[in-house]
Amino acid sequence: MGLSSRTIEITVISGENVHVKEESYVVVRAESLKSCTTKAAKNTHIIINNNHSSSLISWNEKLLLEIPMHARSITFENSRASSARPVGVARIAISDILLGGSGFGSDSDRDGDNVLSYRLRDWDGRRNGVIHFSVRRMTVAPPVENTVKELVEDQKKTKKEPGEEVVLGVPVWWNYPNIII
Repeated sequence: MGLSSRTIEITVISGENVHVKEESYVVVRAESLKSCTTKAAKNTHIIINNNHSSSLISWNEKLLLEIPMHARSITFENSRASSARPVGVARIAISDILLGGSGFGSDSDRDGDNVLSYRLRDWDGRRNGVIHFSVRRMTVAPPVENTVKELVEDQKKTKKEPGEEVVLGVPVWWNYPNIII
């Protein structure tokens, strides 16, 4: 029995220089109908120099994204409630995310999170800001059948006297409802 998906934790940190005047949110999906959405946040203007200003949208939300095994990319869509078209889109190869980025704009901290920054493009393909996010792989517990096999093998290896054997019971969940005719 193989895995059909894997799970990662994505923290959508912020958007920088995204040209939007109202509140916006981010939708994250991995070539699937299932998606994760942040709450809406307002754009804040920051003056860096006398003549240059920048804008920042801060979400700081953690999302658990289930990635199907067939998926090859993850899409970040920055959208606003009043429009059907996204304000900015970034489509990123899963290999870049899971392998720690391409080295361009990525930084790995001591907890194993990969902090990444990617350019957003609007509907016409023009640049529209940068999205900052971090990624952490979720550890997957080994399948129960492998764990049971290991326990049985360990019991077989140790020689026991008669009466010292151990009985191993494993709970099994049955998904089908009882049908009474």
